Amino acid sequence: MSYSDYLQLDKILNAQHLLSAAHDETLFIIQHQTSELWMKLAIHELNATCRLIAADDLQPAFKTLARVSRILEQLNSAWDVLRTMTPSEYTQFRDALGQSSGLQSWQYRMIEFLVGNKNAAVLRFHEHDKPVFERLEAARRAPSLYDLTIQLLARRGLLIDQAVLERDVSLPHADDDSVSAAWLSVYREPSRFWELYELAEKLVDLEDYFRRWRFNHVTTVERVIGFKRGTGGTGGVSYLRKMLDVVLFPELWRLRTEL
Repeated sequence: MSYSDYLQLDKILNAQHLLSAAHDETLFIIQHQTSELWMKLAIHELNATCRLIAADDLQPAFKTLARVSRILEQLNSAWDVLRTMTPSEYTQFRDALGQSSGLQSWQYRMIEFLVGNKNAAVLRFHEHDKPVFERLEAARRAPSLYDLTIQLLARRGLLIDQAVLERDVSLPHADDDSVSAAWLSVYREPSRFWELYELAEKLVDLEDYFRRWRFNHVTTVERVIGFKRGTGGTGGVSYLRKMLDVVLFPELWRLRTEL
């Protein structure tokens, strides 16, 4: 077996099928293809993290969470490359994209569902693909990374309201006072709750990088197309800016003020 055989480079390097003669379409395709590969790895690591936290096996969970943050860092760097494309260069092939849009990335939706942003409305983008739709729906109905973390807090003896532990996990988590109190206890006595303290910081790292990813996305879109509507029919920049207000782990951010 050769290097090329093992990596199936013939498939990867011949998967760029341009729809125009524009020079920058190659950049556009490769940036999105490589981002999808990084997202595939992020999903792999997040699924592993969920299993580890559910099993109270936190040390390897710290490793997988740290890896997800590094993956998000790579995804952030990809926007730097795409931003070298000017509005004039993008308009040379944009019409060839038709209605295709990054909003249709099912892997991005999977990452959001795994970390807790459960928005059932976005499933409409995937109704045409039954296997993908069913996979996403299963993830939406399963406990997210943060749901599993809150359950862990309760198992470690911290007081979490029963309503939180028994809530409908297909919906986004809402900021809760009992969860905030639990995290405050952890941060006030880190030596006593060291594993939970480290887990909390790994989660904050993850959301920090995730926020940067979203910010870089909206900044890149504004730089390249301004306030034109997105190819998928959304408001483009105005739609993406709303995503900047989504908070995945609200109690971990609130305690910074209350501590």
